[in-house]
Amino acid sequence: MPAVRKRQGAALEANRRAALLSAAARLFVEKGFAATTTRDIAEAVGMRSGSPFYHFRSKQELLKAAMIEGLETGYRRLQAASAGLVDPEQRLRVMIRTHLGNLLEGDCQVPMLLYESRSLDATAKAEITAVSDRYQLPWQATLDELAASGRLRSSSRPLRLFLFGMLNWTSQWYRPGGELSLDEIAEAAADLLLG
Repeated sequence: MPAVRKRQGAALEANRRAALLSAAARLFVEKGFAATTTRDIAEAVGMRSGSPFYHFRSKQELLKAAMIEGLETGYRRLQAASAGLVDPEQRLRVMIRTHLGNLLEGDCQVPMLLYESRSLDATAKAEITAVSDRYQLPWQATLDELAASGRLRSSSRPLRLFLFGMLNWTSQWYRPGGELSLDEIAEAAADLLLG
C-alpha cells in the first residue's frame, strides 16, 4: 500500500506543478512578470502564498520553466504533425498550421512570454535559447530542402527568423471566429513564402 500512496502523491505533485506553470504563464502574459506576485499565482491554483516555492525556488525559475514547458509542448506537437511527411512543401504547410495552432488554439503562452525573458539571468536565457533552437531545427531543415530543390530562393537564417516573426505576430491580430480561419492564414503564409 505505501508504494501506491507514493505514486499517487507523485502524480498529485506533478499535477500541482503543471497547474502552477499554466497559471503563472497566463498571469505573466496578462499582468506582466514584474506585476505578478507569487501570491497571485498561488491564489490562481488554490494554494497558500508560499506553496509555489515547494515546486520552484523563485519566480524567475517559474518563468523559465513555463517558457521551456511551452516550447517543448510545441515541439512535440510539431514533430507529431510532420512525422512521415516526405515532401518538404507539404511538411512546411503542416508545420506552419501546427505552429499557428500552438499559438492560437491552445493555452500556449510562450510567444508572449518570450518578451519576459529579459527578467531572467544569462544562464536561464541560454536554456531557453537551447530549447528554442531545437524547435527551429526541423524548420531550417525543411527550408534547406525546399531551397535545394529550387522551390525556395533561399533558406538563409534571416528567412527563418522573418517567418517566425510573421507567424508569431498573428497572436496580436487574430480573433477566433473572425474573418480569417487559421487554415486560411496558414495557407496565405505558406503561399507568400513559396510564391
